Parts: sequence; C-alpha cells; structure tokens
Amino acid sequence: MDKTKTNSGELAARITRGASKQTYYTFRFLADRELVPDAFRAYAYFRWVDDILDGDTGSRPVRLAFLERQQSLLEACYRGEAVCGLSAEEQILADLVANDKEKNSGLQSYLRNMMAVMEFDVKRRGRRITQAELFEYTQMLAVAVTEAMHYFIGRNCHAPRGEGRYLAVRGAHVVHMLRDTVEDTKTGYFNVPDEVIKAQGLCLEDVEAPAYREWVFDRVNLAESYFERGREHIARVKSFRCRLAGYAYIARFEYMLEVIKRDGCRLRAAYPERKSLQAGLWMAWRTLTSAFGLPKLNVKPRGLAVQLVRYDE
Repeated sequence: MDKTKTNSGELAARITRGASKQTYYTFRFLADRELVPDAFRAYAYFRWVDDILDGDTGSRPVRLAFLERQQSLLEACYRGEAVCGLSAEEQILADLVANDKEKNSGLQSYLRNMMAVMEFDVKRRGRRITQAELFEYTQMLAVAVTEAMHYFIGRNCHAPRGEGRYLAVRGAHVVHMLRDTVEDTKTGYFNVPDEVIKAQGLCLEDVEAPAYREWVFDRVNLAESYFERGREHIARVKSFRCRLAGYAYIARFEYMLEVIKRDGCRLRAAYPERKSLQAGLWMAWRTLTSAFGLPKLNVKPRGLAVQLVRYDE
C-alpha cells in the first residue's frame, strides 16, 4: 500500500474522531469496509477547510485565496494532473479523488457540492442572505451529505431517487442553522433571511421578541415535516446499514429540536446538553425504534416536557 495514502488515511481518521464522534463511529461500523478510509477522508478534508474559513485569523482576501486554491486542486485532481507542494490535509483530497474510479459518482457529487457550500459560506460572511439563497445553500448541503451517505454505506444497494432523497438532510440543516444562529450572528453569518428581518423589523440580538420566536417556531415545524417525509424515504432504502445511519442522523437533530421547543423557541448561544450521556441514550433509542419499526413512545428526554404554541402575544 502507498505510504502517502496510508498517512492521509490515518490523519483523516484522527481529524474525524476529534471533530465528531458520531460521524467517526458511523463510518467505522456502518460504511462499506473497503470504503472506510475514504469516508474518513471525505469528512476530514472539509472539516479542515471549514475550520480555516471560519477562523478568526486571516482577512477576507486571504480566505478567498485559500478557497480558490482548494477549488483548483479539486479540478486538477479530477483531470488527473499531478500537483506538487500539497499540505498533509490537501493530500487527503488528492488521495480521495485518486480512489474515485466511477464516472459521475456520488463521491464527486459530494465533493463538488461541498466545495460550493464552502464558497457560499465564505462569501456570505458579513452580509444578509435572501430566502432563495438560503434554500439553495440548504439544498447544496443536502445533496452533498445524502450522496456521500449512499456512496459510502450500502453503495451497491438500491436507494430510491426523487425529492424525498434529500429531505432528511434538509431538515438537519434547518436545525443546525437554528442551533448556531446566535453564535453565527456574532461572527457575521446571518441565518435569518433578509426578507424576514425587514418584514418583521427583527433585531437579531433580541431572541425574546415574539416575531423572532415566531420565525423559530416556523423553522421548527419545517424541520419536523422534512424529517417525517425523509424518514419515509429512508424506509425504502435496501441497505439496513444505510437506513440505520440515516435514522441516527435524524435523531441527532430531533433531540436538538426538542431542546429548542422546551426553551419556548428562544435560541441560545450554546447547547451543552446535546453532548450529554442522556442525549446520547435518547438518540440511540430513537434510532433503534425507527430502524426496527418499534412503536414510537411519546417520551421526551428528561426536562423536555414541551408545550409548543405560536407566539402572537
């Protein structure tokens, strides 16, 4: 085995495990055995890129130059060109593309859509975004993550196409942006559409405002509808491992929804409870009940007795 590829695989596994235990163990135990190293590479490379672009150091021109280098590297790799002077993290991408022998593969879809997500993120920093831009952003991410899941887990098993294919990840991204809204605002990323800000006269720092909480309420309902329809699609996927990964992915964000609802749709800067043992057990049980078709118990995590109403006071 090529020593360089071995090294990039080990680095990718370390980055993945350090950044997301759930992602690490999902790939470690559910990805097709021969694709586990590339699954780690796929996650780790963009984790590294995202950390660079979101960092506090470096000006906008520096971040754009970094992104342009990564975009050029991706294109050069798919053209089969040899590129010298790569960093250890860039070598992860080079090795990943070198292993992609399938034309128009799910992996290529993931890489190109994730690169587009990175570009959108770096260019939106410091400016408001429209509802149309937000939808496109969510859709690019949904396509990327979904195609990666089907590429690495149960690759040769049937998975239905159609719009339902991407709904679960759309819902997850809605929740992800709600979770990060307060912190993102501080760093110049505005997750509330410009039309909503203007129409409601929102102050993005006033999370107690009824209009702000009404917007959160609507996003919660949207995410839940995406999860419901996305789960129907996952149920038709032939690979049990892929279904299990899909249900686990949804459960992770469903827990976050319950926390937001418990808070009366008031967003916070941090949600440390999502990494607790209690949260892990709740998500594991939710995953298993979905995967094995067990009756859904109307049980909330401790302290999450939720009564969700519209905020029109």
